[in-house]
Amino acid sequence: MIEWARWLRDAAAAGPAAMVSVLATEGSAPRGAGTRMIVTADALYGTIGGGQLEYRAVEQARAILSEPAGAWRVQDYPLGPLLGQCCGGRVRLLVDHVDPAGLGWTGDAAEGRFLVTTLSADGVQRHVARDAAAVAVPARGDRPRAGSSFAEIIGWYRRPLYLFGAGHVGQAIARHAAPLPFRLAWFDTRPVFETVPGVAIVPEDAIGQCVAEAPDDAAIVILTHDHALDYRLTRAALARVQAGVPLAFVGLIGSATKRARFAARLGRDGVDGGDRLTCPIGIAGIGGKEPDVIAVATLAQLLQLDRA
Repeated sequence: MIEWARWLRDAAAAGPAAMVSVLATEGSAPRGAGTRMIVTADALYGTIGGGQLEYRAVEQARAILSEPAGAWRVQDYPLGPLLGQCCGGRVRLLVDHVDPAGLGWTGDAAEGRFLVTTLSADGVQRHVARDAAAVAVPARGDRPRAGSSFAEIIGWYRRPLYLFGAGHVGQAIARHAAPLPFRLAWFDTRPVFETVPGVAIVPEDAIGQCVAEAPDDAAIVILTHDHALDYRLTRAALARVQAGVPLAFVGLIGSATKRARFAARLGRDGVDGGDRLTCPIGIAGIGGKEPDVIAVATLAQLLQLDRA
């Protein structure tokens, strides 16, 4: 179950709860369509971006808690002087007093599935579908009304991050990646790390297959304990790219000297694509060598990649 669906189920089980859903945005807006916040009389779960927009949305959500379960309204907010904001965009919200008897769909909510919402005079009906056509809701013009139905894909795009190495830097990257839009696959060859949650222990003679099986939009980050293993993984990744099977990113921990040595060896091995190798990893200009600094600089670099 995705996080906001769990918040919703748990909050509604404890007492009256409202959900604020961003239906659509236009121009500059703090959060995108599909963002949700759960509001109770004394608690908030999640955020739609803060500021006056969120303040007004929370007011509306708490006001609707005094109405019967199922009550809903669609609210439009221009993000300009009247709201005390200067973004200049527009946001359309759906605010509904959630009926706790109608939350069976939350158990099916998972990334990649579709949430189908239907507005009616009796309330908001939702169900989860494995296949559907997404229906865009406009940010201005006629508002959705009773009888309107729309579908949206659940979750956000998470880039596959194939991380090789479970040492200090690998653990820091995994820790900081957890709340970010990455889908982590984490590998090491050393049995000593089999107790680290999330690490798959793979024999050295098979670990190259993990590179071959990575999705086309994956980011490969190599930081093992052994330069020879680093090279094997780098060669496997760049040979794959040379063969026409793309990867979004191939990164190797180390210095410019290490990169030059690897590039020369790759050339001797007949592997082109050294220009696709990022080494050192991390945003340029961040000079700290502490594991957490390297992790943050590297993840920021990956967040700059174009979405597949």
